[in-house]
Amino acid sequence: MEIRVLRYFLTVAREESITKAAGILHITQPTLSRQLAQMEEEIGVKLFDRGTRKIKLTNEGILLRRRAEEILQLVDKTEKELVEQEEQVEGRISIGCGETASVQLLPELIGSFRKKYPRVGFDLFTATADMVKEQMDKGLLDIGLLLEPIDMEKYDFIRLDIKEKWVVLMRPDDPLSEKEAVTAKDLSELPLILPRRTNVQSELASWFGNYYDKLNIVFTSNLSTNSAIMVKRGLAYSLVIEGALPFWDQSKITYRPITPRLTSTSVLAWKRGQPFSLAVTKFIEHFRCLLGINKS
Repeated sequence: MEIRVLRYFLTVAREESITKAAGILHITQPTLSRQLAQMEEEIGVKLFDRGTRKIKLTNEGILLRRRAEEILQLVDKTEKELVEQEEQVEGRISIGCGETASVQLLPELIGSFRKKYPRVGFDLFTATADMVKEQMDKGLLDIGLLLEPIDMEKYDFIRLDIKEKWVVLMRPDDPLSEKEAVTAKDLSELPLILPRRTNVQSELASWFGNYYDKLNIVFTSNLSTNSAIMVKRGLAYSLVIEGALPFWDQSKITYRPITPRLTSTSVLAWKRGQPFSLAVTKFIEHFRCLLGINKS
């Protein structure tokens, strides 16, 4: 399957019309139709339902569209990196991170790096550690700022000194807001929102102890911003790390630490043995120098 034909396929999927897609691609309609028919024959599945007015993707076509977008994103990224290798340090560095206190390190690292290499730009992708790691495995992200626990077997990393503190989100008028800290017993009969990550749920299960099996878990959520909306509407209490909270309006939603105290750590990671662009290689050297010998 050729990259060129994948681009044809995505254009048709987007425009839902052979005629419109052919005009955008500057090829004839019969040529485009023939290329798509050959693609379906090569793969052995039907990709389009050809209606009288619009072309719709089949289920197999939807899957191919998702994979084709990832493939072409990786191809475009690789082509840019190959060009950048022969020029001065420039290009873009992609970093994935969650809503953590450790994100506060990035402005210093990026700012000091851009003073040395002003032609380098950055893409920030916000998601859970599992999602960031998945994008790193596909080669779509260069660096990950990951909340532990997470399997780091395939990565080089620096464990950061910042402790990510676990807290409970609640409405400002909630009775729990009068407490200095919240216990597992306080939460044992309340509606809760827990993080979606299985590894993190295991950490919280240990903290809850015997109360865990009886918890009223109403939601799981992958990012604390969305769970905060549910908390604000009075649907549940949410267990999150403190990192993103200083930027929220404390008059609309507040939080209290949990006791006994529970903390997590974060790592700045990159895939072991992966060939990076010159810009990414320089950036890894840069933050390793600034952050010191915490490499594992």
